[in-house]
Amino acid sequence: MTTKVIKGSIWTLAGNVAPLAVSLVATPFVIRLLGAEGYGVYILIGLIPAYLGFADLGMSMASTRFGSEAYGEGDRQKEARVVRTAAMIAVVVAVPVAALIAIFAPQIIALFNVPDAFRGDALVALRLASITFVINFLCLIFNTPQLARLRMDLNTLINAGSRILGIIAIPIVLYLGYGIVGAVSVLLATSVLNLLGHLIVSRRLLPDLLGTSIDRTMVAPMLRFGGALVVASIAAITLSNAEKGILASTVSATALAYYSVAFTLANMMTLFSGSMVQSLIPAFSQLQGEPKRAQLDSIYSRGLRFSMLWSLPVLVFLALIAKPFFTMWAGPEFGRESSWPFYFLLAGLFFNVFAYLPHTAILAAGRTNILAKLYWLELGPYMVIVWFLASRYGPSGAAAAWSIRTIADAAIHFYLAKRVAGVAPPWQGLTGFVIGVVLMTTPVAVMMYLGETTIGVVLWAVAAFVVYIVIACRMILGKDEIAWVTSVVRHRLGR
Repeated sequence: MTTKVIKGSIWTLAGNVAPLAVSLVATPFVIRLLGAEGYGVYILIGLIPAYLGFADLGMSMASTRFGSEAYGEGDRQKEARVVRTAAMIAVVVAVPVAALIAIFAPQIIALFNVPDAFRGDALVALRLASITFVINFLCLIFNTPQLARLRMDLNTLINAGSRILGIIAIPIVLYLGYGIVGAVSVLLATSVLNLLGHLIVSRRLLPDLLGTSIDRTMVAPMLRFGGALVVASIAAITLSNAEKGILASTVSATALAYYSVAFTLANMMTLFSGSMVQSLIPAFSQLQGEPKRAQLDSIYSRGLRFSMLWSLPVLVFLALIAKPFFTMWAGPEFGRESSWPFYFLLAGLFFNVFAYLPHTAILAAGRTNILAKLYWLELGPYMVIVWFLASRYGPSGAAAAWSIRTIADAAIHFYLAKRVAGVAPPWQGLTGFVIGVVLMTTPVAVMMYLGETTIGVVLWAVAAFVVYIVIACRMILGKDEIAWVTSVVRHRLGR
């Protein structure tokens, strides 16, 4: 199963990287066509529905978990009923929430300091986004047959294909003069295409998928699982996005644009770990129980060691290219204003990379109630910290607040995963990893002190990377893992 998880993660990673690569080309056009202020409003329109991402009652995750269990048991009819039950619950709850967004759109827009020149477009765009909001929930439910079978290749092609179409179309629509409303309309159209793709492919994998019956016996356990997840998600979504909303309301939409550009690049740190989650949740769900404990522990520890292997080089690379990249990509204004927020974000995201595995283990164990308690306990102190730092130090303060919370959250996740899911981080490789952290972050510290990336700093970083690879092979990865990586590489090259 380890091989399936890795393959699935690579497919999901490819599905994230391909749209990101297209976005890196398209976004500068979007920024220049809308301007910094307009771009901030556009980001805000997508952010407002994101605050209500819990409105499916956790059914996207419940569908994956219970659908994967049914698939593991070989009960295809139960799997289909689970998916339909999740979709029914999500629609019953999400449609009224979307209607409320549309009805109270003027009041919502007024809360976020949207400039007068953009209020009319923002109002229409938010109402369109409320429709997309519901469709996206259904996409995350009807892809369950693909996830349960670890067919991340199919899931990736559907998701990435629709996203890429949307990313390409948005600057074209803006160039033709349709503004923010046109851009949001493109997102709605691509969401519809995405849902159609999932319905067609998932029905081929699970012929019983489309029907009218639901599984009444699964409603209660799914609501218990999803209900606790919703309680957790309300706090988690606020924790993930509070700094953006506070930044827009206490500083300006332009400050939000600077921060969002920094966060977009920094979030590349989580691409692989985030990609593993879609494969790990069904895999971990099928490995619950003492007879399969050894296999679960093996996948968990290997995931952490592979995260150690790639995370440091990616952090260093992103830090070194940040300022020149922002300057060339979005303009000198963003090169000046987005670089330091980016550095602060990297500190938190570095720890967040590792937290994905204990988080997934807790979810697969069905202990969403633990996450709910954790996020609500974090919320109060975090809101105080982010308001204090963002209102005084702008985007850099918001980034620092986000990273402080993320580092603490990662440590707690590891503790909880050991307590409730029985998995613990491997001690193997920890010493080598610490040595690597000191070795590879030193040129980054020098670059930040100088305020620019010099040739000397780049050469220093390259030399540190070579040494780190040697350390990783000797002290972090096991012999079996090195042999597995070598065999996979040789197999791919041989093809």
